[in-house]
Amino acid sequence: MDSSGGEASEISDSEIDEYEDKSYKCLKSGELKVQISDNSYKCPFCTGKKKQDYRYKELFQHANAIGTSSNRGAKVKAKHRALANYMKNDIDETSSSLQLMVVAPEPPEPAGEDIFMFPWMGILVNVPTEWKDGRYVGGSGTKLKEQLSRFHPLKVTPLWNYRGHTGNAIVSFSKDWSGFKDAMAFENNFETKHLGKNDWYEKKHHSPEIYGWVARAHDYNSGGPVGEFLQKNGDLKTITDLTNEESRKTDKLVANLANEIEIKNKHLQDLECKYNQTNLSLDKAMEEKEALLQAYNIEIQKMQCLARDHSRRIFEENERLRSQLDSKRKELDDRCKQLDKLVAQSDMEKSKLAVEKQKNAMRNSSLAMASLEQQKADENVLKLVEEQKKEKEAALNKILHLEKQLDAKQKLELEIQQLKGKLNVMKYMGGEDDTGVKKKMEEMSEELQDKIEEMEGLEALNQTLVVKERMSNDELQDARKELMTVLTDMLSNRTLIGIKRMGELDEKAFQIACRRKFAKVDADIKAAVYCSEWQEHLKKPDWHPFKVITDGDKIQEVLKEDDEKLVALKKELGDEVYNAVTTALTEINTYNPSGRYVIPELWNFKEGRKASLKEVIQYILKQLKTLKRKRG
Repeated sequence: MDSSGGEASEISDSEIDEYEDKSYKCLKSGELKVQISDNSYKCPFCTGKKKQDYRYKELFQHANAIGTSSNRGAKVKAKHRALANYMKNDIDETSSSLQLMVVAPEPPEPAGEDIFMFPWMGILVNVPTEWKDGRYVGGSGTKLKEQLSRFHPLKVTPLWNYRGHTGNAIVSFSKDWSGFKDAMAFENNFETKHLGKNDWYEKKHHSPEIYGWVARAHDYNSGGPVGEFLQKNGDLKTITDLTNEESRKTDKLVANLANEIEIKNKHLQDLECKYNQTNLSLDKAMEEKEALLQAYNIEIQKMQCLARDHSRRIFEENERLRSQLDSKRKELDDRCKQLDKLVAQSDMEKSKLAVEKQKNAMRNSSLAMASLEQQKADENVLKLVEEQKKEKEAALNKILHLEKQLDAKQKLELEIQQLKGKLNVMKYMGGEDDTGVKKKMEEMSEELQDKIEEMEGLEALNQTLVVKERMSNDELQDARKELMTVLTDMLSNRTLIGIKRMGELDEKAFQIACRRKFAKVDADIKAAVYCSEWQEHLKKPDWHPFKVITDGDKIQEVLKEDDEKLVALKKELGDEVYNAVTTALTEINTYNPSGRYVIPELWNFKEGRKASLKEVIQYILKQLKTLKRKRG
């Protein structure tokens, strides 16, 4: 038992207490000597070490350090535990009731700059403890932190071992330079009270006060709980090391930020290029649209002039045919009068006269029928002219090609009707020049057939154009829906051009009416109930409070002001709610009469009408330019 390296075999951890008791008995019986003189002691278990002369505190720290170390063998730990217990209980020393900080012999610090523990930490020793229930107990870290609050510690960690509180604690400060300043103030405070590191190591007898200092390389390399805690929770660094490391981090951060700024600037330039390209494309598209619209208006004016000229020619031709019929009728009347004068002639002449009268009667009948047919033809022409006029007014907003084909079709129909009228006239005219009439009828029949074939071709082309027009309308509607979907955040009911929900009731009108009629507590709830009920009424297809009126040539639907539901609503809630409901009714009847549910629509709030795609695009471009100026 004279040295830690001379043991023949080791023991298990479960036998440590038993071996510790045996070693304690040997020390107490005097078999192993510890005290050399009054102030000099030695370790009987470390005879091979160079240092054999210890003071009481140093030997006690040595025994505690090895007894609590996790790197020593079980027998060595048991022996040194027994030594620590023997010194505490059997050797008379005034400071034996205090547990001291366990440190190894102080290694020399390098000359020059101090080497600090990082993160900054302070060491507290001689923390008051007491023996209670078989172990040492002391104040909590929270209590110590409150005592040191003026130094702004992050936390205070008491150090414990198998025997309880070691009387030591670690004070943690923040990692920045303010934490270093607090740590140095902490150390200076203890030094001014003569409770610093030098006071602890140089004085043999210590006051019951707590000693403290900033952790450095000596403390980091010391054994025991303090050294182990410092090695686990930090590193040794000089002020120069920290300054250089911080400078490197700052330089790296600056370089990264400069790189990010360069990338952002490049991205911004790309976005500006794309914006300019898009802006140019939109401007070009608007110019092309304006040119097409101007050409369309010019073509419409030309077509209107042609239609007027064509109608004028038809009326002139009808007048000419009517005058020809009148002259023929007058000729027949004159011949009848001449025949009447010759009645008194011979029987042969009478019979001839009767035959001639019969022929004249038949011819008169044929002329009358021809006149009726001509009159019908004139009426048909007038009807066709009226229809042409109405169709022309209704089709002004259609695309240019469809207008050309429709007018061509109407022109052909008029020509066909005219030719049919002429043919009917020719059929009943007969007379002496039947050969010429037949030839002219054949020519008119051939011309009529050509016109019919041309009209059929135009019908087919017209149908194709109608399909294309519907596709264009569908594309326009899809574009409006896509605009409403994408630009919901940009376009609202607070902007000049926005999205309005057609057929949706204005809840503010119900709130105003209910606040006037009910108590303030129930007004908002009543308003919500009324608004919900009337929104459901608007969706019902069986409620259609409209009537049809004729305004000149136009037929339109107007609201029935004497509808029972509307009259009752106006009487119950007033004009504001009545106006809100009638407005929503009109919007649903205009924009969604079949579905009768609320639909969004691009709206010009300034003029109170539906907004065109051109207006929406121009408004978006204006907003983008404004946003660009603000960023610039």
